[in-house]
Amino acid sequence: MKDKLAILRSYAATRYFRKWRSRESFLRWQEKRIVRHLETVRARSSFYEKLWRGIPTDEWRTFPAIDKTAMMDHFDELNTVGIRKDEAFELAIAAEKSRDFTPVLNGITVGLSSGTSGHRGLFLVSERERLAWAGAVLAKALPRSLLHREKIAFFLRADSRLYGSVESSSIRFEFFDLYEPIDRHIARLNAYRPTLLVGPPSLLRMLAEAAAAGTLSVAPAKIVSVAEVLDPLDRRVVESAFGQTLHQVYQCTEGFLASTCPYGTLHFNEDIVCIEKEYVDRSRGKFIPVVTDFSRLAQPIVRYRLNDLITERKSCPCGSPFTAIEAIEGRSDDLFYLPSRDGASLVPVFPDLISRAVLAATDDLSDYKVIQQGENRILLMLKTPAGVHSDPAAAQVAASLGELFRKLGCAVPDLEFAPYRPPEPGVKLRRVERAWRVQGRIGQRMKR
Repeated sequence: MKDKLAILRSYAATRYFRKWRSRESFLRWQEKRIVRHLETVRARSSFYEKLWRGIPTDEWRTFPAIDKTAMMDHFDELNTVGIRKDEAFELAIAAEKSRDFTPVLNGITVGLSSGTSGHRGLFLVSERERLAWAGAVLAKALPRSLLHREKIAFFLRADSRLYGSVESSSIRFEFFDLYEPIDRHIARLNAYRPTLLVGPPSLLRMLAEAAAAGTLSVAPAKIVSVAEVLDPLDRRVVESAFGQTLHQVYQCTEGFLASTCPYGTLHFNEDIVCIEKEYVDRSRGKFIPVVTDFSRLAQPIVRYRLNDLITERKSCPCGSPFTAIEAIEGRSDDLFYLPSRDGASLVPVFPDLISRAVLAATDDLSDYKVIQQGENRILLMLKTPAGVHSDPAAAQVAASLGELFRKLGCAVPDLEFAPYRPPEPGVKLRRVERAWRVQGRIGQRMKR
């Protein structure tokens, strides 16, 4: 009963009670919450106490930023619940192998990030934080109010008590393991008939194809994309198959960062996290987020620099005071760098420009992946009706990319074509990926 009341309080506060008349009044409220939270963090985390020494808390925006490497290197001193990194890893890895994600350490939920950047991370969530998270998710993700009975189908690489918190008399929750075969998922969904369907876009795409083929017969009230970058191609297929707007949740180890409004626009959850913008191209509104989560204390996230590349949106008709997002482009280190026409420098090319050029080339493309394998070499994995070697779609994509590269002042690289290969189960799909390390000569600076 205590758990349910905690979830309800968080749900009500998130969905109904926190209403601000302007962005300015919201920011004043947020600043007070942040400063109060950071005073507590300073007192309880020896890592942050040392890192911030000599800097007043109300000047927190001048605190040194950290990243995943720093958080993991100082894990024992950073967390405030006395959990050691070695014991947390031991529990998390055992859960991955057994697929039993219920064990906790001293009442603390321990999770393991998927590690798409090559470095696996740990996250810790206290019981209070877990329940508050559940309430916030209910408020921002449910298709209707708590008065309606909902059945949630959640597709994840790993289950967690974090998600099981949602279970209640009116909310039924079922975890679908991404490592299971798609045919088994379809059979379970047909029997379960969820009202809310949540999963990575690559998985939702497979379910959409099953729905179009008539093997999947569910009609959820809402569908939410998580975990991977939502590509326009996948969005189009899913929305067409299910006849509704595809919503998104932007969440990672570092927090519940953003969710979509009724208009389908992503907004940062700034009543939970503060987002500072480290611009890489101010004119295009592209930035790397620096996150301060003022709702978590077990593992404080303060001025944490993500590796994601975000494009901001100027406004949304919903009228929310929270910052709107035009697109999450993926990792900032998936920026392509191509030689300039004179060969003197390397020119940065944003992932969304590459995606747009590929998708604008032809209507026959059903899947794709673009990988920069070297300074002057790009691999294009295309899925088309006729096959990439004989299909004119390949030539159209090559021409579209060539036009983009020339417009940006790049020398047109060598393009190699191959059949499309989907990612392994449980591996996040990255449609635009740089698979080589840049070695200097980045002569054209991005606008700041």
